Amino acid sequence: MKKKIILGLLLILSGAASIPIQAQCTAENDAFSAGEDFSYKLYFNWKFIWVTVGSANMSIKGTKYNGENAYRCHLITRGNKAADRLFVLRDTLISVVNEDMVPYYYRKGALEGDRYTVDEAWYSYDNGKNQTKMRFRTHKGEIRQNNQQSSVCVYDMLSMMLRARSFDASNYKVGQKIHFPMVDGGKVEGQTLIYRGKKVFKTEKSKTKYRCLVFSFVEYDNGKEKEVVTFYITDDKNHLPVRLDMYLRFGSAKAFLTEAKGVRNPQTSIIK
Repeated sequence: MKKKIILGLLLILSGAASIPIQAQCTAENDAFSAGEDFSYKLYFNWKFIWVTVGSANMSIKGTKYNGENAYRCHLITRGNKAADRLFVLRDTLISVVNEDMVPYYYRKGALEGDRYTVDEAWYSYDNGKNQTKMRFRTHKGEIRQNNQQSSVCVYDMLSMMLRARSFDASNYKVGQKIHFPMVDGGKVEGQTLIYRGKKVFKTEKSKTKYRCLVFSFVEYDNGKEKEVVTFYITDDKNHLPVRLDMYLRFGSAKAFLTEAKGVRNPQTSIIK
């Protein structure tokens, strides 16, 4: 469930392989600024009843990395006491990108049940290549290290989401697929998003309605497409993730935005 919650907070990724890697990885940010803070409630369908099972918080702060101005994105997911009886969930993710959205560092500490893992990645850009140094600590305490060189940009869960929030999806066609590389578990894997179109979403226990863009994160098993997460992002410059629908092996779960502070742009997607 944890991975699906986090993956649901991703949006879109693209790039042009014909330009130098450092320039290729840069992007203009017009979606967020330091001081942004989002809160979510997590729900699980238990015997046809939706029950609260935890919360998530994502914040962005200004920082320095190797003497350069940067953003530090922090995402925390926590199960509540009731959920702990079935499955303990304690995850903390950190991603550092510079002001041009170039990834520099990533860390994910994940406690799932009695299994604790740490996933880290360091990015550098030399000789027209992306150098990704990865270190993964398994739940048994084993350390796995992996270095990968690529001619295209490599991202993690959070740096991908930060960059993608500034992308313009106005020319996307329903059913269009977006492929991207992502660090996870000490390796780089290809992932796929599918654009589903536009929809109006009404928040739980509120009269607030949003115009949203709808995307699906999918996996493939023996060539068959399996939907993992359907997520709704506001159809404005902020591209705020306001709802996630997660399809699990043992049921379904949802996450709803409950509070948004420090939003950079007017929330023009709200329908009054």
